[in-house]
Amino acid sequence: MHPGWLSNSWLVVDEPTRRAIVIDTGGPFEPLRTIIEGESLELSHVLCTHHHHDHVHHNADYRERFGCAVCGHAAERELFPGGLDTLLADGDELVTGGLHVRALHIPGHTRGQLGFVINDEAVFTGDTLFRGSVGGTRAPGHTTFEDLRTSIVDVLMELPDETRIFPGHMDPTTVARERAENPFVLAWSGSRDVAGTRCTAFGEPAELLLRASDYDGGTKCWVRFEDGRMDVVPGSRVSRA
Repeated sequence: MHPGWLSNSWLVVDEPTRRAIVIDTGGPFEPLRTIIEGESLELSHVLCTHHHHDHVHHNADYRERFGCAVCGHAAERELFPGGLDTLLADGDELVTGGLHVRALHIPGHTRGQLGFVINDEAVFTGDTLFRGSVGGTRAPGHTTFEDLRTSIVDVLMELPDETRIFPGHMDPTTVARERAENPFVLAWSGSRDVAGTRCTAFGEPAELLLRASDYDGGTKCWVRFEDGRMDVVPGSRVSRA
């Protein structure tokens, strides 16, 4: 994990074949390089959840050192430094050794945000879903609140309860835990009532529907503006009216 960005790089290994993949490259390069070379792993792919710098910082290092294919969504192909070797869309699958990867298109935080389900046991969610929190809809390349809600409630929360979640920032979790405890998931699935209060968000009058802890020690807020638009924004940009 990068100490400043708190962004994760995940190394997934198929032990019998020694084939491996990395999901996102924003974490420090040297520790994973040492493991890959020290354990004689064959790194076949870098899977990118989205184009933000804190998730793709070392794409070129992995490609140059290991000759692996860098993969991401076509909607963001022009935004990746060094480009993409393989374009992925919703439902696309790839196999390397005993690792079976299925891509999920989960937009909201960015247009081409991808999740990756591996061996039907784990899902890597990038900046869509965190332990106890969710991604924002004001980052560069974002789409809409409704996209984010759909990606979480109708896609990720439809995975089996026991599915392990490995987010783009901070700690792992499970589908069962997020369905039961994540305040945004509870509100958006109708399991928790919300009562709005007047606020200002990004300098605009709005209604604060939910404020909850975020992965970085701050808060994340779900707000509704006077024209009906809804967003998920950093708590630091929201003040009481």
